[in-house]
Amino acid sequence: MKKKYVVIAGVVVGLLLLYRIAVLVFSSAKETAPRGGQMAIAVEIDSIRYEPIQEIRRFSGSVHPIYQYIVAPKVSGRLLRINKRIGDWVRSGEMIALIDDAEYQQAVREAEANLRIAESSLLEARSQFSLATQEQERATQLQQKGIASSAELDAANTNFIAQQSRLELAQAQVEQRQAALKSAQIRLSYTTLTVDQPGFIGERYVDEGALLSPNAPVVSVVGIDRVIVRTTIIEKDYGRIVTGQTASVQVDAYASEAFPGLVARIAPVLDEASRVAKMEVEVDNSSRILKPGMFAKVSVVLSHTDDAQIVPSKAIIGKNGTSHLYLVDMEKRAAREVPVTVGIVNGEKTEIVAPRLDGYVVTLGQHLLQDGTPVILPSVRQPESAGSAKNKN
Repeated sequence: MKKKYVVIAGVVVGLLLLYRIAVLVFSSAKETAPRGGQMAIAVEIDSIRYEPIQEIRRFSGSVHPIYQYIVAPKVSGRLLRINKRIGDWVRSGEMIALIDDAEYQQAVREAEANLRIAESSLLEARSQFSLATQEQERATQLQQKGIASSAELDAANTNFIAQQSRLELAQAQVEQRQAALKSAQIRLSYTTLTVDQPGFIGERYVDEGALLSPNAPVVSVVGIDRVIVRTTIIEKDYGRIVTGQTASVQVDAYASEAFPGLVARIAPVLDEASRVAKMEVEVDNSSRILKPGMFAKVSVVLSHTDDAQIVPSKAIIGKNGTSHLYLVDMEKRAAREVPVTVGIVNGEKTEIVAPRLDGYVVTLGQHLLQDGTPVILPSVRQPESAGSAKNKN
């Protein structure tokens, strides 16, 4: 019987504790829901700032030399000497390789001998032509005086024409031999390989003793005092980027350094499959830090605002194609929904073009809010600068 009373007393105490807990929960709910029983939402907030902001597009590409060419022979022969290796600097007009020129030297001597023969023949033809001219004049005078016959005059005229033709032939042979000598001298000059523009040896393809054929590559020369970063732009940005626009280039090898450049060229057509256009950015590389083949990241500023109204990007929510955010009424501890016009978006920062805002915006928990929802606030973070959360009129 005694145990029965103990059980009943325990049940009664338990019911009293449950009642007390229910009363406390109900009281707490009433305190946190001052507006018609609406539950308060815990949120995080941040201040509104006024600072510069830029709209930046980032592209990836590769570094290329401003020019690159292959040094190759125009004649065949055995490579006697090559003076440069990979990475060596070469000046404009500097000799870098020599081909065995014995045959080409002999060809020049032969052409010179043939020219001397042709010049001797020309001298003889001139002499014979001079005699034929004199005989023609003498026969003409004698025939006019009736001393020489018409047959003698005809013979003198015929000889004159023949010697004149012989002289013209001799002159043509001299010109031919001169041209042959010039060709032989040009072919001889081809045995010495020189560079057209200064630069670095990018690649060496052969060594001494190699038997070269015409146009066989010997070395490649690259100019890197200026470099080109080639990349592509999408159709959406095509109309917003123009030649002459400033750009910034970064490479993984020097991640902390940005290299200024200019948009030099944009392709006039887009690829139908990918809908992108090729773009070239020229960068001054006087320090020769940038090397062809490096992976590069290009940043182009499309627009900027010097004194923009900035909120954290995570404060923006989209509704039916429009942008909204929640301002906090610090006195009423309630959220107020505000439709906004968004400007430049740069990562974690977003420009609000309109309206002008004042106070704090909700950055976490806004998807649970409605206009007028009570909020539970953390300790308010003060603005980072004196002008961060002021209302600009």
